[in-house]
Amino acid sequence: MISLAVTLVLSALLCGLYLLLARRLQLLDRPNERSSHHLPTPHGGGVPLLLAFVAGLLLSAPWSSAYQLLAELALVLMVVGVLDDIWNLSVRLRMAVYVLCCVLLACLLFPAQHPLWWAIAALAVLWMLNLYNFMDGIDGIAATQCILACFGAALLAWAGGVHGGAAYALFCLLLAAAQVGFLFWNWPPARLFMGDAGSVPTGFLLGGLALLGGAQDLLNTACWLILLAVFITDATWTLLWRLVTGQAVTQAHRLHAYQRLSRHWGSHLAVDMLLLAINALWLFPLAWAVQSMPEYTLILVILAYLPLLLGMVRSR
Repeated sequence: MISLAVTLVLSALLCGLYLLLARRLQLLDRPNERSSHHLPTPHGGGVPLLLAFVAGLLLSAPWSSAYQLLAELALVLMVVGVLDDIWNLSVRLRMAVYVLCCVLLACLLFPAQHPLWWAIAALAVLWMLNLYNFMDGIDGIAATQCILACFGAALLAWAGGVHGGAAYALFCLLLAAAQVGFLFWNWPPARLFMGDAGSVPTGFLLGGLALLGGAQDLLNTACWLILLAVFITDATWTLLWRLVTGQAVTQAHRLHAYQRLSRHWGSHLAVDMLLLAINALWLFPLAWAVQSMPEYTLILVILAYLPLLLGMVRSR
């Protein structure tokens, strides 16, 4: 409890200090035709967020090598995000680093697995990393999704009572606590954005936790698929729709369902509250059912995604 409280408070304080520095140095995300914000807003809040998370990990050490690896690679991705903000790194270079981190995670976490499994696991984490970056487009949404998913996963892992479940739950809660501290500054109307230095490592950590939980029987991977279903559905559907319609998928856009809803309602907060309601009232109960009744996993995953897919179709 002490480490969680320290992580939350430290994240809020560091983000506040970074906000002052970013304003002074003019580290601003200036709105353009594809932006969902209207005023120049400091970005790069993922840096103090991740530093607070790592401080929480150090305070509650020791950790096994698997958790250390996850945190270290997330810091590498954070540094890449900072360098990209400074020097505008090429897409190829950034993607090469992303792929390398995902492959290293799959190979080093599970050295006894078949290479084909490594490739599948690395691709899954790579997609989570990228889709989280895609979905960080309005105030509060990325941090809110991470908090909800991590809290839900921690509760399910702790309730499972398996060996190692407490450490897994604590790692999830520390990440959630760091995001809560950042969300104090990112809640609509946002004063600070996460940026690539935060969204990319966050997606990587969530994907890595899903792999780790399933491989070590700490939490059914399908629980993560359900808890992250809103982000997975929106990002995947939008990408496939743009591919099918011949659009340039590498170009920035405002075509995700959450972006269109925020414009339709004229509110980022309304979209965040919808995300909260969907997770609390629909997705978390289904994830709990998966952990309690694994024999019905496929049916429960379909139940989670079907209304979201229908919502995507209707929103078009």
